[in-house]
Amino acid sequence: MSTARAAFLEAPAQTLRRVWPGLATCVLIALAASFVATLHQGPPMLYALLFGTAFHYQSLEDRTAPGVDFSSRALLRLGVGLLGARITLEHITGLGWVTAGVVLLAVASTLACGWVLARLMRLPWTLGLLAGGATAICGASAALAIAAVLPRREGHEPPERQALIVVVMATLLSTVAMVLYPVIARRAELPPALAGLFIGGSIHDVAQVVVAGYAISPAAGDAASVVKLLRVSLLAVVVLGVSLACRDRSGAASAGPARPRLSRVAGLVPGFLWLFAALAALNSLGLLAPVQEALNGASRVCLMLGVAGLGMKTSFPHLASAGWRPVLLMVLTGAWLASVLLGAAWGLR
Repeated sequence: MSTARAAFLEAPAQTLRRVWPGLATCVLIALAASFVATLHQGPPMLYALLFGTAFHYQSLEDRTAPGVDFSSRALLRLGVGLLGARITLEHITGLGWVTAGVVLLAVASTLACGWVLARLMRLPWTLGLLAGGATAICGASAALAIAAVLPRREGHEPPERQALIVVVMATLLSTVAMVLYPVIARRAELPPALAGLFIGGSIHDVAQVVVAGYAISPAAGDAASVVKLLRVSLLAVVVLGVSLACRDRSGAASAGPARPRLSRVAGLVPGFLWLFAALAALNSLGLLAPVQEALNGASRVCLMLGVAGLGMKTSFPHLASAGWRPVLLMVLTGAWLASVLLGAAWGLR
C-alpha cells in the first residue's frame, strides 16, 4: 500500500478515535431524550437539550470534548442540510400566489421584528436574528442553522450559546401555540384553508403544526402542512442571506486574493445549504422517493445528536443568567408572527 493511500485511510480512523467518546455520550443522551419524549409525548429536541445541559462537565473533559464539538457543529449542519429532502417545488406552487405572498411577508417582517426588538432591548443583534429566524421559519432547526453562519466576535458570547435560550423558548412557545391557536382559529370562524394558513404559518415545529391543523379538520391539517413546508423551504434563503450580510459586515468577502466569480460565490454559501438545495431539487424531480424516509430519519438523528452536543456545551446557570429580556424577545416575536398571519387570514375571509 502506498504512503499516500495509507495516510488517506488512516485519517478517518484517527478522527473516529478522537471523537467517539464524546459522540457516544451524545448518542446516549439522544436515546434517553427520545425515550422520554415517546413516553410523555413531549418535544424530543427540548429533552435532548436539557439532558445534555445536565452533562455540561463532560464538554470540558479532554477525552469527550472533541466528540461533543463534532456533534454540535458537523452533525448539526448535516441534519439541517438533510431537511431539503422534505421540500418539493409542487408544495410551494400549490399554495397560490396570495398565500405564498402572505407567508413571505410574515417571515420577512418577523426577521425584521426580532432584529429591531433586540436593538430596542439592548440585546445583541445576533440574538435578534436568531429569535426572528427561529420564530419565522422552523424553531430549533432554524436557530441552529442561522447560528452556524453568524460571525464569532472576540469578547462576545458564541452564537451557538445564544441559540440555546432561543431553542428552549421556541420549543415551549410552540407547544403552547399547538394548544391555543386551534381555539383561536375556531373562535375566528376561519375556513379550513385560512385556518391552515394561520396554523402552518405561525407554529414552529412541523409535528405540532400537523397536530394543531388536524385538530381543526383534515382540510385545515393538509393546508397547514403545506404552508409549513413553504416556511421550511425558506430556511436556505434566510441562512444564505444572513451569511452574505455577515460577510459584508465583517469585510470577509473582500479579504484575500481575487478568485473566479463562481468559486467566490460558492465559497460564500455554507456547504449544508448546497446539500439542502440539491436534495430539494432532487425531491422535486421525484428522485428521492425510495430513500426519502431514510433521509428524513437521518436528519432527525443528526439534529438530535447535535442538540445533545449543544446542550453539553452550556449549563443551567448559563441559561438562568440570560435573564428575562431574551424570553420577552421570543414572546414578542411569536406574538408578532401570529398577529400578522391571523390578520391576513381574517382579511382574506
